Amino acid sequence: MSSPVRSPMRCVRLLLGCTSAAELLGTVLAEGPGWITGEGSALYLLDSAGMLRLTASHGLPDWAHERYGLVDPAGGLPAAMALKLRRPYLLSPEHTSIDYPNRNAGLGTGMVAVVTLPLVVDEQPIGVLALALAHRGTVPGRDLDVLETIAGACAHRLHHLLDHGPARPDARPPQPTAADAGPAHPLLSLAVRAAGHGAFERDLVTGESHWDAAAFALAGRPVAPDRAAPELERIVHPEDLPDVQAALADALAGGGRYRIGYRMLRPGGRAARVEESGEVMLDVHGRPVRMAGLIADVDHRPAGDAGPRQDPAGARTALLLSLTRALSRAVTVRDVTTAVTDVARPAFGADSIVLDLVDEGRLLPVSHTVYGGSRRAELTRLADLSEPVMQHSLARSAPLFSEPGGTPRRPEAPAAWAVLPLVASGRQVGSCLITFAAERAFSREDRTLYSAFAGILAQSLERARLYDTHHHRAGELQRAMLPRSLPRLPGIASAARYLPSTEGMQIGGDWYDLLKLPDGRIGLVIGDVQGHNAEATAVMGQLRSGLRAYATDGHDPAATLARTSRLLAELDTDLFATCLYLTLDPADGRLTAARAGHPAPVRIAADATAVELELPGGPPLGVDPGQPYPLATGRLAGGETLLVYTDGLVEDREEDYDESVQRMLGGLELWARQTGPGRIGPAPALERLADLLTLNVTERRSRPDDVALLLLHRVVSPR
Repeated sequence: MSSPVRSPMRCVRLLLGCTSAAELLGTVLAEGPGWITGEGSALYLLDSAGMLRLTASHGLPDWAHERYGLVDPAGGLPAAMALKLRRPYLLSPEHTSIDYPNRNAGLGTGMVAVVTLPLVVDEQPIGVLALALAHRGTVPGRDLDVLETIAGACAHRLHHLLDHGPARPDARPPQPTAADAGPAHPLLSLAVRAAGHGAFERDLVTGESHWDAAAFALAGRPVAPDRAAPELERIVHPEDLPDVQAALADALAGGGRYRIGYRMLRPGGRAARVEESGEVMLDVHGRPVRMAGLIADVDHRPAGDAGPRQDPAGARTALLLSLTRALSRAVTVRDVTTAVTDVARPAFGADSIVLDLVDEGRLLPVSHTVYGGSRRAELTRLADLSEPVMQHSLARSAPLFSEPGGTPRRPEAPAAWAVLPLVASGRQVGSCLITFAAERAFSREDRTLYSAFAGILAQSLERARLYDTHHHRAGELQRAMLPRSLPRLPGIASAARYLPSTEGMQIGGDWYDLLKLPDGRIGLVIGDVQGHNAEATAVMGQLRSGLRAYATDGHDPAATLARTSRLLAELDTDLFATCLYLTLDPADGRLTAARAGHPAPVRIAADATAVELELPGGPPLGVDPGQPYPLATGRLAGGETLLVYTDGLVEDREEDYDESVQRMLGGLELWARQTGPGRIGPAPALERLADLLTLNVTERRSRPDDVALLLLHRVVSPR
């Protein structure tokens, strides 16, 4: 079944059903117009101090979170200006490209616009929505109307959530005082408080967890000064804890709503039957970032109403199955560490998890998949601190657990910890450190559970390492078949880029070549073999060698493509390929070209216009080996630039292909006006353009096709 067509009306309809700020931003990016690029987008909410606080974001680097996490509405930043003016505040691509790549100058791509939209309901400001747009220089009025409509829908939905939602829409809580035992948060509804339910929220990025006053009362505990919720093992009955952890692991792996019944421990050893109902909120990458919901006292209900509970052994088995499911979906080592960060860590109630892998007999930390900032620094500190004990555990092939009240711990050490050796098929894979914020005792059942988890994790890491090794070798093969560098040619400046696909085998058949021909001309080749696997790469290597041989023998582009097509038809493969081959005489700029089902080259003229060359073509290589290819001629004037590329550069599942090409042409014109070869020199200008074009591609959520591009500039001859 085909996916629904994106439209502003559909986007607005979906926005009105969102339950959090993160979901609102994700819906705008996923369902809004395709010219909203996603990268660098953010949603701010006004906090209790009157400041604009970054609440949800996509594609913002760490430095942007640090610098623009809190914005003064009285200041001059775009978010503040939009709120002060009560209208969209637009930064054109010219503004975003100033001082590129100065990190303080905005996005700095030079090929996108940034708009900040005020979120206002009944003259009451709520926040600001900032979006990056792939527009060519200006944003048409009709597109601004669409953006204002989307912002209006976001504002009204947020206003409703702020007034009626059971939990805050992703904003950080104001810091209450110890004497503040009143309502936990102004965003909790009166109906929820009247029902006697407690509200909770957990930041899955930082691990911080907060309760309102009603939740503390439900647990029979005084309100903590910072509203920090007690650790999971301190409030859940030990017999119910594995059940709760298993349910959380399932909820974290898939996101969405969940419901758990368990016994809550109260001071004095008493227990109360409660039901926790909440939601795991995902960011635009599908990673869990926040949990929020309610805790209800169900002691007055019949005993069976809180939901069936398994025996403790069965519950621990269920938890292991949940973690196994999460890890089984992990393909790469990064996927495994993401599953550990996103699912295992919060399910265990752990503060941190550090993974080290064995590499040539040494333990080396795995790149952490946390969200950056202080969490990354903390994990790095823990990795350094724990290295000796992780080495010791692996050498003994036995897990180590901290003991409460045991040897006095160092001030910088975690309150409780478990170190697990990771061994798969008799081979040492690595070591895992799990830390906890409060002291705890590890029962025999706990130790068995963690040891079993270590076995599952070791198997997943071993499988992922083999996969990563395979892909690394495949990538090396791909790079070996592409030119190591472009030849230096008189009167010519050039630049090239290649990006692998982010799906499937992550290798493909795209290639490019720049040839110095015997008669003094220059040959430009760009090609794309169907498929993204090792066969496509192997066929690409054969075609590249064959075409180079035919070209250097002196055949014109049409004859070269005809011979290459016959070569492909004779190979033992069902694959076909598109290709473009053109020659340039650097002395007079004369072009000859032929095209086999490939995108047309783009000429960027000295007057900063960018147009596709009129170039008739024939079928892809290997499809009809007897079909001749028409030969076209033209001229590249001094000061002009050619771009040849594969369709992965412009192809986007969320946008019409022709619209994508037109958007690229607009970006090329903007580049030519601002930083073209006439301004900063041909070679630096082309390198900058190649970076900008590939940056536009890497901003996409996924890259189903690999990308190759080749730029060539004919330098103006001095008179």
